[in-house]
Amino acid sequence: MYSIEDRDRAQAHVLALADDDARVVESRLVGSLATDAGDRFSDLDLTFAVADGVAVTDVLEDWSRTVERDLDGVRLFDLPAGPSIYRVFLLPGCLQMDISFTPAAQFDAARPGPPDERELFGYAVHHVLRARFSIERGRMWLAEYWVSMIRDYALSLACVRRGLPARYGRGFDDLPPDVVVPFEAAIVRSLEREELLRALRVAADGLLREAGVLADPIAASLRALVDADALS
Repeated sequence: MYSIEDRDRAQAHVLALADDDARVVESRLVGSLATDAGDRFSDLDLTFAVADGVAVTDVLEDWSRTVERDLDGVRLFDLPAGPSIYRVFLLPGCLQMDISFTPAAQFDAARPGPPDERELFGYAVHHVLRARFSIERGRMWLAEYWVSMIRDYALSLACVRRGLPARYGRGFDDLPPDVVVPFEAAIVRSLEREELLRALRVAADGLLREAGVLADPIAASLRALVDADALS
């Protein structure tokens, strides 16, 4: 397991790359470490502005070779996000390092805001339908996947409404107990039909509770759909 000192050395090395690369005009530490909220398990998240007229992919590929050579980094995946590209590496000791590059003209605007409440609710409703139909088709693993997604989207919606981080579950543990505890029953305990239906009902009820007036036009339909005998 990596140490804080290992992480600090990796951070310093990458920031030095930025200082030495004229194509990079600004650098920032982001994520939990940028707000002093990190701990010894926090990953390393750095973002860079690339001079206008320079291809972001050129800088990304050059830096990737350096990270692989100097830090023994292994590429895991890329995540395009608007004008930005994120590349995730795993360094020795299981230290995750994310570096992202954005054209300078779009650097400030590229910072993601909170998810949209209506979009979160819309996706979650889609997942309710998919979970119910997967149960009827006997696709129990798929049904479990969708039930878990309903729960996670509902909790993300709860985070947005309370001003907590809503991406990747980062705010879930900071939700008040009266919000988060009822969702414990939405955890699927087996792949039996009745258990999946039970967890689905809990997840759907929690979603409707958190959605408030957003759910009014379809709440009755969703409650009917997740009833055990609705499709028999």
